[in-house]
Parts: sequence; C-alpha cells; structure tokens
Amino acid sequence: MKILLYNPDNGVTRNFMPHLWMFLLQALTPPGHEVVLVDGNAQSMDEAGIAQFVRDNNIELVGIGAMTRMIAKAYRMADAVRATGVPVVMGGPHVTEMAGEALGRDGGPRHADAVALGEADATWPRIVADAARGELKDVYAPVDAFGQESKPSLKEYPVIPWQSIDLKQFNLVPKAVKATLQKIGEGWGTFRLIPVESGRGCPYGCEFCTVTGFFGDTIRFRTNESVVNELLLLKARARSEKGQMAVFFIDDNFAINIKRTKSLLRDIIAAGAQVHWVAQISANLLRDEELVDLIAASGGKWIFIGMESIDPANLKDVNKGFNKPGEYGAVLERLAQRNVYAITSFIFGMDNDTTGVAERTLEQVRTWPPGLPIFGLLTPLPATPLYKRLEKAGRLTRPKHWQEFIPFAMAHTPLKMSIEEAHAEVNQGWAQAYSPEALAHAVEALNDQPLGYRVNIFLARLCFRGIYFPMMGKMAWLKVIAQNRRTIFKLVREGFKAGAWRGAPARIPAGAVPQAEAVGAIAQAAGGDGRTIAFPAD
Repeated sequence: MKILLYNPDNGVTRNFMPHLWMFLLQALTPPGHEVVLVDGNAQSMDEAGIAQFVRDNNIELVGIGAMTRMIAKAYRMADAVRATGVPVVMGGPHVTEMAGEALGRDGGPRHADAVALGEADATWPRIVADAARGELKDVYAPVDAFGQESKPSLKEYPVIPWQSIDLKQFNLVPKAVKATLQKIGEGWGTFRLIPVESGRGCPYGCEFCTVTGFFGDTIRFRTNESVVNELLLLKARARSEKGQMAVFFIDDNFAINIKRTKSLLRDIIAAGAQVHWVAQISANLLRDEELVDLIAASGGKWIFIGMESIDPANLKDVNKGFNKPGEYGAVLERLAQRNVYAITSFIFGMDNDTTGVAERTLEQVRTWPPGLPIFGLLTPLPATPLYKRLEKAGRLTRPKHWQEFIPFAMAHTPLKMSIEEAHAEVNQGWAQAYSPEALAHAVEALNDQPLGYRVNIFLARLCFRGIYFPMMGKMAWLKVIAQNRRTIFKLVREGFKAGAWRGAPARIPAGAVPQAEAVGAIAQAAGGDGRTIAFPAD
C-alpha cells in the first residue's frame, strides 16, 4: 500500500521547519508499505493539487495532521482527497479534542474516514493494517487492556533513517545560490532545520496551552544514547552533502528536568555530537549557571522563551506564575554572555492588559541583550482551560475561530481594552521591534563581538520580520533591503576589514557562529498553539 502523510500550511503564514510527526510515523509504518511525505509549508499545494498528486502517485491512504490554526486547510485538503475515493485518517491535538467535528458528528460535514486520538505511536501500525484490509474503524485511541489511556514510553524510540530520507523539499537555501554556497567554507549548498524530540509532556498546565492536555503532566524521556546517535546521524548527512544541519529540540520544555538535561548535554559534548540547536526552555530554569554553560558548549544558539507578559498579574491569571518578569533581564544577559540569544514570546490581550501594553513591553525589551521578540494574541484553543473559562463567561466572539483562520485576530473580548485596541497593540509591537532603527540597534549592541554575531542577529531579525510582514516576492524583499540599506552597507564594509570575522573574544568562550546560522531561528513563529502536535509529535 502506498501512503501519503501530509501536513498543511494555513494558507497565510509559513513554517520553515518540517514536522516530526511525518518522519516518526514513516519510521513506525510496518514493512511492505511505501510512505511519501509532503509538507505544505515547503511544497505548496491546493485542493486540486493534492487530488491530482493522489491520483498520479496511486496513493491508497492519506494521513493528515494539523495544528488548530491549520485545521480549516486540513479539512479542505481531506475533502479533496476523499472525493477521489482514497480514505483519510486525521490526528493531532485538535482532532483529539474535536473528533466529532472531523467525523461529521457535530452536524457539519465529515472530513475524515478515521481519527487517531492522542499520541499515535502505538495505533498507527493498526491503522495501516486495517486500511490495507479495507476495514478502517472510525476512532483509534491509545488504550491499554483495561481501556485506560496509555502513553507510549520513549525508551525504545524508533530510529528515523535521516541518512536516506528525501529532504529536498526542506532545504532553506535558494536554488539560485546553491552551487555558489556549496563552495564556501564547509559548504552551504543545503541548510535544514530538523525537528528532534528528547522528551514529551509538561507539568505546568498553562491555561492557554494544549500540551499538558494532550501529552499529560508526566514527563517521558528518550535515552541519552538515542538522542546522541540521532544527532551524529544528522551531522554525518550534512557532511556528506557538503551542507549544514541545525536541530530544533521540540520538547515543550527542554530543561524541565535540569539534572537529566545536563546529563544529555554532557553526553552530546563527549560524543562530539554538537550541532547548532534551538530549544524551548522556560525562564525560571535558566537561572542555573551550569545549565547555561552546557547549553553553549553543546551547540545551543537560540532559546525560545515563552515570557508571555511583563505583568505578574497576567502570568498568575494564566497559571504561569513561575515566570518572574523581574528576572527576565538577568536570564537573557546570562545567555548572551555565552553568545546564546533568545526568541522571546509575548501575548497581548490578557485580562490585565490595557492600551499601551506594547510600548511598556518594548521599553523592557530595549534594555535587554538583542534577541528576537515575537508578539501574538491570547487565543482560546479548544478544550483548554482558557477556552472553557471564556465560554462559561460568555466572552467568546468567534467560538469556532479555527474554521476561518485569521492571523493575529482575537476570538474573545479582552477585559480592559477592545478587540481593535488589542490588534493595534500587536501591530505596534511588530512594527517597532522590526523597524530599520530597531534592527540597527540590535546590530550595534553587538559591536564588541566578531562580525559574524552581528550578521547573525541582523539576518535573524530580517527573517523573523516575515512572520507578521510576509516577504513572499522579490519586490517585498527589495523594499525591506532598501529600508535597511545603511545597516547592510555598514556590515558589508566591516566584512572587508582585516580580522573583522574574528574580532573580540566571546564574552565567555563559546563556539563561533557561522554567518548564515540565523536562518535556523526562522522555524518558530508565534502561533498561540503552545506546541500543538499532529499525530505523535510536531
């Protein structure tokens, strides 16, 4: 049987990192079946396109996973596939909580022949076997012999054959410059940001997040050896292609067990498995100096921190009181001293927010080491405590907002400002944080560092700008380049100076950062889903 695993884009924003669930399910597929992967973020496709793809490639089963913000597109694509007579299985946190919607049991149309609830590690082989016999069931749930929900152990993690998987669609290097870049240094003909998980689950239970509900509050980890071997496999492939590979550890909180994380990072260093990596870590865990030392030594370059708000009352309201805004600056400085920088995420439209929240937040951001601030709006995702609270209070303005995805648009009424005012705050946050003046300031803040660090922060800021201000065409890019021409000319001039790329030593010795490394930070856009995963992992 030939199987297509498809991850949709939402038709508006783009994610530049492939989704792990596709690779994991491919590795878990029983022998004797062929699996084809298509990520809509890398390989654009509409309804007619996927229907034609299914026919041309003789596909017999399609698995679709999607975040909440992509579910409307996922349903349309599923409908197009089912119209060809090919069955569709859908999974992920949205479908897990809204299975009736996918199966047409809520009064709406049916979009899926079957749904996979929860983590599909154990159920996927059964789904494939049933589909091969033409006996798909409506619902597949991970339960034990007693009918209780079962969470898979990660101790015996499937080996993903990165050495042989077709990754052409995920190369971030434009074709026009591939040949030239392959000849530079170690070669930049390919650059890929690869998702790797080392554990699942989160005990924090933030009100707006789907993660604890989907994965549970008990943390499960892979063995250190398994993770290290995967990194070595990725490094070997990058070398063989004369390209580059970076990793995004997609754990919802990579350092949730600090002792275990330190052990893993030490093993990565000992095995020579360092790759440039990005991970999500909460600010409270980054107080540990030894942990931050190990992050830098093991290849960590960017840390995604869900700061959410600079107002302690807001954080308490959403069950994230462990975040201490007064510590944010010290945490970021601790990272910057090792030349590790932060992607700092903020949510506007919380119950204690008033007009001016964007400027108050930006005032703090400007005092911190340069990083990548991103701004979103509080989003009530289905089945989260936040959704239930707002529904009970009658504050939802678009109860099924996911059926028509509108980026950066609220689905409920804030308490202390209007919806329009909240939208204006997000717009101001992005506009000011990614203005030519802000980009120039970020570059100047690293004047005591080698030129590569300044090029990094500039490229990262330029690319992250595209989350809110998409730069999809040549004219859009030319406009942005023109707006930032002074900073670009300054960096180019400095690049010709003797020793510019060496410059002063790092504040605390750390691995040198290649000029193009910042592209890896593109992956994580502000979406409000926490890490909403499709099938077992995303």
